[in-house]
Amino acid sequence: MYYTIKQMAEMFGVTEHTLRFYTDKGLLPCARDGGNRRVFNEESVNWMQGIQCLKGCGASIQDIQAYCRLCLLEESEENLRTRYAIILKQREAAYHRLAEAQATARYMDDKAAHYEAILAGLAPDDTNPRNWTAENRPQH
Repeated sequence: MYYTIKQMAEMFGVTEHTLRFYTDKGLLPCARDGGNRRVFNEESVNWMQGIQCLKGCGASIQDIQAYCRLCLLEESEENLRTRYAIILKQREAAYHRLAEAQATARYMDDKAAHYEAILAGLAPDDTNPRNWTAENRPQH
């Protein structure tokens, strides 16, 4: 099965320009049809999933290029260990981003609960500095 650049872009929620950039950088394999248009196969889909995962961890294009180059080299223990180290580094970055996102979500949960209390008349509106008095000034 082959996919057009438009189909791939829709499948992954990226622009066609992004896919062209990835193919031009050697990150994403593609073939050309009779009209010299890029076409993608299941191998391309697998590569794109990997690229998106690495991007999601915050990997730079250079880091992704290095990883892709290693994946294309002949298998060796050194190559495998290098790829493994890259994956471990990106996994650590992903967990760090997750922890930051969880902290942000907790903060927003607390803010939403505070607004709900204000709207229910259970707490004064101390969210607007214009309404602050000595009694209701936030202590945080």
